[in-house]
Amino acid sequence: MHHTYDAIVIGGGPAGASSSAILAEYGHNVLVIEREKFPRYHIGESLIPFTYYPLERLGLIDRMQKSHFVKKYSVCFVPPNGRTSQPFYFFTRYDRETVAQSWQVLRSEFDKMVLDHAREKGVEVREQTSVKELLRDESGRVIGVRAVTQDGQEVDFHGKITLDCTGKEAFTTVRNGWRVRDPYLNKVAVWTYYKGSRRLEGVDEGQTTVAFVQDKGWFWHIPQHNDMVSVGVVAEGKYLSRDGVKNPKDIFHREVEENLWIKDCLSVGEQVGDYFITSEYTHHARHCGSDGLLLVGDAFAFLDPVFSSGLMFALKSGVLAGEEIHKGLVEGDLSPARFTEYARVLREGVENMRKLVYAFYNPDFSFGQLIKKHPDAAGPVTDCLSGDVNKDYSVLWDQIRDLVPLPENMPLGEPALRA
Repeated sequence: MHHTYDAIVIGGGPAGASSSAILAEYGHNVLVIEREKFPRYHIGESLIPFTYYPLERLGLIDRMQKSHFVKKYSVCFVPPNGRTSQPFYFFTRYDRETVAQSWQVLRSEFDKMVLDHAREKGVEVREQTSVKELLRDESGRVIGVRAVTQDGQEVDFHGKITLDCTGKEAFTTVRNGWRVRDPYLNKVAVWTYYKGSRRLEGVDEGQTTVAFVQDKGWFWHIPQHNDMVSVGVVAEGKYLSRDGVKNPKDIFHREVEENLWIKDCLSVGEQVGDYFITSEYTHHARHCGSDGLLLVGDAFAFLDPVFSSGLMFALKSGVLAGEEIHKGLVEGDLSPARFTEYARVLREGVENMRKLVYAFYNPDFSFGQLIKKHPDAAGPVTDCLSGDVNKDYSVLWDQIRDLVPLPENMPLGEPALRA
């Protein structure tokens, strides 16, 4: 069996659904191949403010506003002693009714909503179908994929371009030997869910709280609808497994004792479901793609989740990819060099957020200390934390370097001009 499309998208998550929806909206013939059956479980539930713009481009803002997802207006940082900081309210910088209002989502519901939106635009979606390999022509150009359906049938799909939207698994990044680990951001996350735990009210109900534990580890506390809370701890693996503790449940509950705010919030709630553990290794792709192939979302770069930038980057890269591929299809030019600017924009954003992440994990740094020394840094910090990552932050970086060193940009992302 052979099937031909304008674009083949591997992965139906936010990156794949958004890129395919854009292309289908322009009238292109698009196939999404998704290994699982939606709705499916996924971690990473918090949207930062600048997720608004890709959602607006996709036409999903009205649907989000009418949803039962909890509205999020701020982020707060809490030291181990439990004394909360003044929240960073997004509406001090942005319009409260648009950009400054974000959401805490249940990923199974949110991801299905975005994928269904792609279907409504005309995307063909094949779930429970696994891509086994890329197809290439004599020159090495990617011309499609070989996949296996749920009933075991092997099928070749051909396309003018293939998009890798496979998330942290990064199907083609790994197979091409393009994955580059970040030299410092190598954390482990342990998490679970609570029902009925203590939560704030009013404008602060949907606040993301980052609660610190020892050695620059931290809890996330993300309120969701149906009185649920996503809560987890991120730290160095050697810290979390100290004294030989390896069971995720034991790790989690030991760390709850390390922050009085988290301990108090969870004391009135009931833990539900499983305990999860995963590495949160930050990784980058050496190239954004090659002839016939483009990486989107986490397949291009996965950044430590402390500032909840993952969904914003997934949706933003999906929209950017969809727009650029549309232009390439119209002009008959999908050469690798065409995606140089696409990669530059994404890398600039990743590098800006990455600098804030590096500062965050340095034991000699705190946002309070920075703002005390440089009061004018508060605005730019809020901007970057909000996802306004494609702007000049050179003054902010100089101010942070007064306190701690920051990493140089990683020279990555350029398209591979040969497969």
